[in-house]
Amino acid sequence: MDIALTQALNKLAGTNAALDAVMIAITIYGIFALVFAVILLWWKQAERSEARNACVVAGLSFLASLAFNQLLLLFVHRIRPYDAGVSHLLIAANPDWSFPSDHATAAAAIVAALWFKHLRSIAKILSAVAILICVSRVYVGVHYFSDILGGVAIGVFTAAVVARCFRNSSWYAQRITSIL
Repeated sequence: MDIALTQALNKLAGTNAALDAVMIAITIYGIFALVFAVILLWWKQAERSEARNACVVAGLSFLASLAFNQLLLLFVHRIRPYDAGVSHLLIAANPDWSFPSDHATAAAAIVAALWFKHLRSIAKILSAVAILICVSRVYVGVHYFSDILGGVAIGVFTAAVVARCFRNSSWYAQRITSIL
């Protein structure tokens, strides 16, 4: 089923130059857009301490989830779908292992952190961006569908743990969010 879902999405690759260009741009720049949105959120005037706390949680979730991925990659060695002949590759090959997707992990960690910190309006918008990032990774041929699901699970779990540990009322949260 994983291969079938991966091929169903990836079979569109190379059939429409405009769609290919959009998906390649999303896969390359999507994470930067999410990080930039969190940076802009830092200077939100309304509900400033809550917004800054959410930014810190998003940043820590991003870093912790990617660190967890790197540890997991020491033990899980899944070849990329293009190396297995499952997908058609639209971007440069990646020498890393396939599972889990760092892009999906990072996107899910950032967005989940904002949901957990109750910033629903920005979380809804960035959720759409995160979904596009996840879809683009399968579309361009660098991940299996299950790599994306694994990455999302890690990102959401990490954000839940970080959000639980980093509450607005803690002294360290207040010190960090008072910066700038």
